[in-house]
Amino acid sequence: MVATIEPTMEPGSQDRNLPASERKLKKARDDGQVSRSEDLSHLAVLGVGAISLLVLAPVLYERLHESMRQLLTFNATSVKHTGSMLLRLSEATTIGLAGCVTFAAIVSAATISAAVASGGWVNSLKPIMPDFSRINPLSGFGNLFTKKKFLSVAKMTVMTGILFAIAASFLSSGMQSISLLELQPSAASIVRISEWITSGMGLLLLVILGAAMVDFPLQKFLHMDEMKMSHQEVKQEGKESDGNPQIKAKIRQKQREMAQKNSVNAVPKADFVVMNPTHFAVAIRYDEKTMGAPQVISKGADLLAMKIRDVAKHHSIPVLQSPMLARALYANSELNQDIPSSLYTAVAQVLAHVYRLRAAMRGEGTMPGDMPQPFVPPDLDPLTKSSKAVLA
Repeated sequence: MVATIEPTMEPGSQDRNLPASERKLKKARDDGQVSRSEDLSHLAVLGVGAISLLVLAPVLYERLHESMRQLLTFNATSVKHTGSMLLRLSEATTIGLAGCVTFAAIVSAATISAAVASGGWVNSLKPIMPDFSRINPLSGFGNLFTKKKFLSVAKMTVMTGILFAIAASFLSSGMQSISLLELQPSAASIVRISEWITSGMGLLLLVILGAAMVDFPLQKFLHMDEMKMSHQEVKQEGKESDGNPQIKAKIRQKQREMAQKNSVNAVPKADFVVMNPTHFAVAIRYDEKTMGAPQVISKGADLLAMKIRDVAKHHSIPVLQSPMLARALYANSELNQDIPSSLYTAVAQVLAHVYRLRAAMRGEGTMPGDMPQPFVPPDLDPLTKSSKAVLA
């Protein structure tokens, strides 16, 4: 008989076919990994730039024309005071710089708006941090054959073909009319050439608009495809989110201990304290107007139990000895919660004894004898259960 060994799959070799979780997407965003549409940015730069140029050009032309007229005007005063020429030159320079700065500010705002629209605002410096793995020729060669790179090359090929076809058609249809402009006056020729260039820019922007409308959802799809997770990654993330069960149990235990220590301040409100007789102490309170059942308002073990006993005696709270009931209440009840329904009868017996005791102290009845030990179901007593487990 030949033994066969089944191959085991490594966690990293699993197919990433599960959608990315919110945690992974948030971590990717914190690292600066979001979908960005380059074509949308190109459309913003070229479109807003062309519109700004058309709007600002007449105003800037008039200002520069006036400035040049002043620069080229010479009289006796300007010849006598040559410093005025520097003032004129500085004014012309200011006008030019103001126009350039305004144009640059508009285009920059459009570029930032397009980036935010495609991937949102990201506060991360990680993308600009040095990463020497990016210059690794092997990893760079591997990135040439990814799905994203293939689609990007295909998109650029299609766009290039469309642009060449539109450019050839546009040039062939307008070249003859442009060549005849030399027969027209200069002003009319300049107006005709401006209109021709504007129409060409309009066709170019239409092509880029179409590309942006395709590229925007495409980049989102590719980004979500890159963020897909394997089954092993989902399990690992679940463990990291839930935390170590042992650590969580210790944290809950510490929280309970702190709550028990803080609950000592509630002992003066208790109707009675039941003890065992030194290891456990549980303070019970019952208000028939506001509570549906008695509640544990304080409990503790060892030194904390002694503290509860001392506080109860200081405030004249009855302290009763009932080992089984004290152990059962300590093990099966939570602070400020109703006691288990299976302990209603036992606690009711103790409450009845406490009420008779208080009535006798007020002179409204005879002093009761020793409190009868209430019945506690054995399965609620941790000592009884541990004894059965040892015998078994």
